Amino acid sequence: MSRDRIYAEDREALDAFAFDEAVARVFPDMIKRSVPGYTMIIPMIGIITEQYAQANSHLYDLGCSLGSSLLAMRHGVKVDGCKVVGIDNAAAMLKRCQSYVDIDTATVPVELVEGDATNYDYSHASVVTLNFTLQFIPLEKRQALIQRLYDAMLPGGALILSEKISFDEPEQTLQQELHWDFKRANGYSDLEVSQKRSALENVLVPETAHDHIQRLKQAGFSKAYTWYQCFNFTSFIAVK
Repeated sequence: MSRDRIYAEDREALDAFAFDEAVARVFPDMIKRSVPGYTMIIPMIGIITEQYAQANSHLYDLGCSLGSSLLAMRHGVKVDGCKVVGIDNAAAMLKRCQSYVDIDTATVPVELVEGDATNYDYSHASVVTLNFTLQFIPLEKRQALIQRLYDAMLPGGALILSEKISFDEPEQTLQQELHWDFKRANGYSDLEVSQKRSALENVLVPETAHDHIQRLKQAGFSKAYTWYQCFNFTSFIAVK
């Protein structure tokens, strides 16, 4: 696993963060050292999938990146006739994702799609995962995407939504500082923390937990709960 040193050198000008080849190369290390609870969330996606996957249905992973959540879903399927579809608009991420799918031991069919998750034609879905994906989608498109997923979902299906969230003050400052401390404890320097934060500004736009729950309920989900949180990173489950 390549070490993430993308922001280790001081730069006069920073480009906006993008899921390009440089990020794809170090992504496993980056997300493990940057997202509190990530290594807990991934296997739990498999457990949730096992409970909610329905026979002869589609399972979708939006923003599948290198395939960690996609493969957890694949291994969680215990019923017949399912297919897992991973969607991502970053070619560099999908290329590496395909290599992981190719060596995976599970037998559930997988299809990888390069494209815009907000425009995909979803159908007959029993489990949908957005694992730190919605936060990169423009605010004005988020409700329509959640509605599209709800409309394509079978009764009893589940949506797993993991996000970085924001808070009212003074909790926002506390949670933010704890997150930065987490990154420093994992070997990132103050310079790396600062430059990554600047690169993500206006690219990753977080919302409150209340915003997410309200959006899920507005789409029609009968149940919407927080099932995991570590500092300012959380994961929700919504059931149709």
